[in-house]
Amino acid sequence: MTSAVMDQKFSTLFDWFDQDRDGHLTQGDLKTTAAVFAKLAADDDRSSVTAIQEAFGLWWQLLLQHADTDGDGRVSRQEFTTAMEDQVTAPEHFESAVMAIADAVMRAADTNGDGVLSLDEYVRMYQALGVSPEHSAPAFAMLDLDGNGVIRHEEYRTAIVDFYLSTDPASPGNYLLGPLGLPA
Repeated sequence: MTSAVMDQKFSTLFDWFDQDRDGHLTQGDLKTTAAVFAKLAADDDRSSVTAIQEAFGLWWQLLLQHADTDGDGRVSRQEFTTAMEDQVTAPEHFESAVMAIADAVMRAADTNGDGVLSLDEYVRMYQALGVSPEHSAPAFAMLDLDGNGVIRHEEYRTAIVDFYLSTDPASPGNYLLGPLGLPA
């Protein structure tokens, strides 16, 4: 699956997860990222918070097992990219590591509990994650595959799958974290 598109996406994801900006991922970075996502949940939504924390914990364990090749408890950009391409996106790990986070985040961001993300909920979610409304609002329109003005759970899952698995630079899921500078 290696391609320039995948390398760019995983490099962007690495930068996003590297919360302390030291050039390595640690358990602390993933815990901090999980906390950022967990802030989306309503104060009484413990199940989404717990699901986010557990899924990021599992992801960290996968990274330690498959990416930390020198055993130093840290994951470099190259180790991360290789593990993402070879292990985390593999069918046996993808649902439990990546999609579990996506499902929990969608539930947390769905503040009115109607089972879909409105434009306001979507923009609020990505703004909390550091993506400007200038980028998230147009991305919303791209991810609303049926054009009904909301992003259904299935549409959000499709976008996540596109981001992690598609080598097509025009795939709508590539806009989840803002523009990646990918060639069209």
